[in-house]
Amino acid sequence: MPYAAITYNVKPDHEDEIAEIFAHFQRVSSPAVRDAGGAEVGRLLGTAVFIKDTVMVRVIHYEGDFAHIARTMAAQKGVHAIEDKLAPFLAEQRDTATTEGFGAYFRDATMRCISQLSVDTLPANA
Repeated sequence: MPYAAITYNVKPDHEDEIAEIFAHFQRVSSPAVRDAGGAEVGRLLGTAVFIKDTVMVRVIHYEGDFAHIARTMAAQKGVHAIEDKLAPFLAEQRDTATTEGFGAYFRDATMRCISQLSVDTLPANA
């Protein structure tokens, strides 16, 4: 099951304010990710947010195509509420108000994955 990491450049000295924003984030009621026809095309398994100085990273654990995950997240009111609250703390403003803008930011800010290891990748004789 893959992970994606999204970077945010934030202004220095605001770690506590940003942590407070995420402390009140509410997850969606279902992990299912659906296409326009309603078919389940993936699952959002979990997220984590890390911050250090001027870098914040959102790690997303998912199943399916990440493009579907990004579209689903772009449609969530809670995600937009977080984005609005984060705006004053971002070093670079970006357009995430629309699904297209949100998707573009996710594509541009997704870190290159160079390794993903899990219990599923253990050698057969381990």
